[in-house]
Amino acid sequence: MLRVVIVSAFLLWSCNPKAQDSSATDKLKVEFSLPKKLKEVSGMALSPDKKTIWTIEDQGNKNMVYGLNLQGDPTADVLVENAENHDWEDITADPQGNLYIGDFGNNDNDRRNLSILKIDLKNDSQKSTKVIQETKFYYEGQTEFPPKKSNLLYDCEAFVEMNGNFYLFTKNRSKGFDGTFLVFKVPNQEGDFEAKLIRRLKLKGGYSDAAITSAAINSTKNQIVLLNHKNIQVLTGFSPDDFSKTKIRTVSLNHNSQKESVAFFDDHTLMIADEKDKKTGGKVYRFNLK
Repeated sequence: MLRVVIVSAFLLWSCNPKAQDSSATDKLKVEFSLPKKLKEVSGMALSPDKKTIWTIEDQGNKNMVYGLNLQGDPTADVLVENAENHDWEDITADPQGNLYIGDFGNNDNDRRNLSILKIDLKNDSQKSTKVIQETKFYYEGQTEFPPKKSNLLYDCEAFVEMNGNFYLFTKNRSKGFDGTFLVFKVPNQEGDFEAKLIRRLKLKGGYSDAAITSAAINSTKNQIVLLNHKNIQVLTGFSPDDFSKTKIRTVSLNHNSQKESVAFFDDHTLMIADEKDKKTGGKVYRFNLK
């Protein structure tokens, strides 16, 4: 009889996806499930009042920015009128609340139309918006499109804005993945620029442990978080022009899914989202950095 009770309780628990995800770690907590239409969320940013979560999707999806409230309810579907979603891979905000979309997904390392789009989006009552600044760029050091399979270091899914510049953290797609990634700097201006290589860094572990899928920076600009499928990487010790003294602390999430979006809710709390597959994902989580 006792065995039947235990098995029944386990079956009830295993049918509850929130229970499964919440129990994966003491720190990563499910906030809500994403709306069904958002299967491939690739970036996330918070409005200045922290009442709206702005999200985007990547290649193959619409040129739309979606607003959600903190309970996960849709509040806005905003069309970006004068832009095409070549491969939108991250969205970030500056201290003034301006939003920027990173159209720099580059899986094959062969794109020549990389850009960052500043959009005129102020609140979730808007039905449409326009690009009001386009920062085009190309990578310092890339001379082949694509490079050799051992040097596929020019995909990007992660960036932040700091002190009037964008900082891009590349995703390593090289054969023989070793955790290496590049940090590039691009001015937050209209124009066409060479993205300046400011540091070559390295993470430990395999692809799920160390391939970078999103980035966020705290309000005091002294901590950058890089997201992986299994971990977050906390960067400290850098300055706007010098990443040579960067210290990297790896924090395991004890949870493996296709995590593609991270944003600071406050300086001690992260919001993390993963893409939906057949059985898992499609959720927004809260993670306490303390």
